[in-house]
Amino acid sequence: MTGTGNPAPPVVLAVDSGGSGLRAVLASQGRVRSAPLVSREPVRTGPQGIDAGHLLEQFLPMARQLLDDAGSGPPRAVAIGAAGFASLGDRMRAELPAALGRELDVRRVALVADAVTAYVGALGMRAGAVVAGGTGLIAIGTDLERWHRADGWGHLLGDCGGGAWIGRAGLEAALRAHDGRPGGSARLLARAEELFGPVAGLPGQLYPRTDRAAVLASFAPEVAACAEGDPVAAEILRAAARHTAESAAAVCPASGEPRVALTGGLFRMGDPLLVPLETELAQRLPHARRVAAEGDPLHGAVRIAAELAEGVPALPGDERMLHVQVAEK
Repeated sequence: MTGTGNPAPPVVLAVDSGGSGLRAVLASQGRVRSAPLVSREPVRTGPQGIDAGHLLEQFLPMARQLLDDAGSGPPRAVAIGAAGFASLGDRMRAELPAALGRELDVRRVALVADAVTAYVGALGMRAGAVVAGGTGLIAIGTDLERWHRADGWGHLLGDCGGGAWIGRAGLEAALRAHDGRPGGSARLLARAEELFGPVAGLPGQLYPRTDRAAVLASFAPEVAACAEGDPVAAEILRAAARHTAESAAAVCPASGEPRVALTGGLFRMGDPLLVPLETELAQRLPHARRVAAEGDPLHGAVRIAAELAEGVPALPGDERMLHVQVAEK
């Protein structure tokens, strides 16, 4: 405030870029100061990875609007959490820090895998493990010395227990019932035909699509809806719970009292998934403390940006998971 001798606290920008689009907020002292601005267009990826130019096209107008609305000068730090950053983030690392410095006059930039922002949003700067579940599924853990990751390999190679995995298993059970093979579910067959029409046409609807994972995941709530009274659907969710707990156990610190949290839309599926999952977690991680997630990935990006504004985030360094660049003035 002018005339008080106490400068206003620095502001930071935080971004969550995922499969459903991009969200950005302004924050100071770890507290969000604006409603998120949202773009529903996912950032493109290509042969060279995440398209840094496309991300900037969406983010820079948001950033300028947030700063103008707040009457603020340049941000002290920017943290961008991005889906696919760990394996597809080379262009982001190469291009974004300099571009953000040039366009926003910001010298402290953190580029972060979305699994890390999910972790920090859920647990903060503490040791433990977080499972992020939606269409896909990934577990990330740390003892605050190293990051450990399990799964997150996509719907063709992994994401075991995630929404696409559950939906695919449910559709397989529907097709088994259609064929008269063991392991089929008449209830899931009926649900599949309500959603997709005759299941004989399902491969033609599914295989050519670029959003196969999302289509498969759209059937996961039908599996949950059938779980009570349908042993096939119930077993699919028990298997999903086993896979999820295995991934959590693979990344959770083996000693101390680590915290374990679940985050993401998958876990809004309710008791048909959560009841067997709690049992599996208790069996595999008896030394860990189950806690509710404190916030989402955007909250995690805010926390990382706030830490970066004051120094270096108290998190393990790993270029593929958390790339921090501080430029000289």
